[in-house]
Amino acid sequence: MKRRQWLQATALGTLAPAIVTLGALAPQAARAAAKPLKIGFIYPGPVSNVGWTFQHDLGRKLVEKTFGAQVQTVFVENVPESNDAERVIRQLVMDGCTLIFTTSFGFMESTLKVAQEFPDVIFEHATGYKMAKNVGIYQTRFYEGAYLIGMVAGRMTKTNNLGFVASFPIPEVLRNINAFTHGARSVNPKVRTKVVWINSWYDPARERDAAMALTGQQCDVFYQNTDSPAIVQLAQAKGLYAFGQDSDMRAFGAKAQLTANTVNWGVYYVHKVRQALAGQWKAEDTKWGMKEGMIELPALNPVVPPDVAKLFSDKKAAILAGQFHPFSGPVKDQAGALKIAAGQTIPDSELWGMKWYVEGVDGKLP
Repeated sequence: MKRRQWLQATALGTLAPAIVTLGALAPQAARAAAKPLKIGFIYPGPVSNVGWTFQHDLGRKLVEKTFGAQVQTVFVENVPESNDAERVIRQLVMDGCTLIFTTSFGFMESTLKVAQEFPDVIFEHATGYKMAKNVGIYQTRFYEGAYLIGMVAGRMTKTNNLGFVASFPIPEVLRNINAFTHGARSVNPKVRTKVVWINSWYDPARERDAAMALTGQQCDVFYQNTDSPAIVQLAQAKGLYAFGQDSDMRAFGAKAQLTANTVNWGVYYVHKVRQALAGQWKAEDTKWGMKEGMIELPALNPVVPPDVAKLFSDKKAAILAGQFHPFSGPVKDQAGALKIAAGQTIPDSELWGMKWYVEGVDGKLP
């Protein structure tokens, strides 16, 4: 099972209520006074210097910095998204962890199974859709940053061809492709987005090969929903532009990266640890974005012209103020059919279960 893989099970009606209070864990605050709250994290990849797992580990470190002696954190990296995850999660419980963050979609079933066995332990699962009395879920509104990045791409391209290296054809990735394209076409209706799917979250060689193929289709600005800096490095080598994903990747291509769509998991982790320490933890279905500080975009590359930078900052302010939604109508699908009428905003069921391309994306959806 791949990280954040979409199983199309939202139609099964398996979602629990959006907020569930775990009353059995109220004594947590009293226990915290006597000994540190032990918190476990399991990661699907290695803790390196960039990407998805790196950002989660920055969040873990922020928890340590914020709460000091009140907490103790441990982590396990490179955990397979298979039955092995169940063993790792159970071992964290046996080692004394009473709050556990499982940071990838493929850990969902294992998290739920172990949570049933240990009802007094708190579990938080990233990007899933199933909850329980002691299992909360959390994910991001990445599409907000993707729309802003698209606006910059639409004005910076010279060929009107944008390249997107994609991982898996799931709603999470489709939201980013569509928001990126919709943002680009809002400032440049001639733009087309060309997508190459690599069926992997992290594979630098395949990511680079995909970007190379896109250069052959006259793409001169690149975005990605993969984790390595290979695309930014390629853009740097070829004098093209790109955007980082998950992490700020400017260290791998200072001239190429125009900005990045980064995620700050730490704000959420601090929020949930504070709840647990106070005996007020809630199992919530959380979707945070720019307003909550979870989605952050580094400063624009100075090569971006002032007028483009102003468009970017004005729209960013509108999103932060709740005055603009990246999927506000009119929005058409790839075939030109109206999906969201003018004056309307995409319903959550359509947004979080997205399985179509917007107008301006080339190619067939896998």
